[in-house]
Amino acid sequence: MPKYRLPALLVIALVAGLGLGLSDPAAASASAPSPTDPTAGPCAYTPTPDEPAARPVRLPPDPRHTPEHGKVRVVLRTNLGAIPLELDRSEAPCTVQSFLHLTRSRFYDRTICHRLTAYPTLSVLQCGDPSGTGEGGPGYRYRDELPTNLPPAPTDPTGARKVYARGVLAMANAGPDTNGSQFFLVYANSALRPNYTIFGEIAPTGLRTLDRIAAGGVTPTPEDPAPLDGPPALTTKILTARRH
Repeated sequence: MPKYRLPALLVIALVAGLGLGLSDPAAASASAPSPTDPTAGPCAYTPTPDEPAARPVRLPPDPRHTPEHGKVRVVLRTNLGAIPLELDRSEAPCTVQSFLHLTRSRFYDRTICHRLTAYPTLSVLQCGDPSGTGEGGPGYRYRDELPTNLPPAPTDPTGARKVYARGVLAMANAGPDTNGSQFFLVYANSALRPNYTIFGEIAPTGLRTLDRIAAGGVTPTPEDPAPLDGPPALTTKILTARRH
């Protein structure tokens, strides 16, 4: 499944502050937000101090009325070609809000896509971790905005798995409500439980780039000369991610 494992890291926070013009520093400290407080809007972006950001970035803006209409175009410019994306606010407003924030913050610039899968029922390229390990994120998490109208996967007679169709753009996660920065791009119909937020689609020119990456396969190892899951053999770098 396109999911990442978030490490349990020991975090030592060094905070320097100057109380200028405050007659009661203790009162000021008490009124300051906790480093674990979520944002006040409906998206409730929540800091994860035990899982610090792979690259420094602030919490996204969280307006009372999160934009929930319209589509936004973002282009991932990679070393192997452009991957234009169309984000859909109506499908996942909080996810789009976060993705655009990370794009504006240059969080995705100069990062690699660390995982390619080539299973018959799971065909995705996973990106969005500046550490390149598959365990990194933005230092915050937020709730799922799960799809409810996906068709059942024909390969699953139980009906539990649904079709994440070719061209889908979705969030990777490490369990319920753990969305961060990692996302996956579907290059062939995949069968997944509907536990992954879909927030847009890949334009045809982007699919051509994605097909080229997929055709290169997964990087072989001495233990497995033909792996189905691992780093793409064609190293894929996101040079820039920009709204267009």
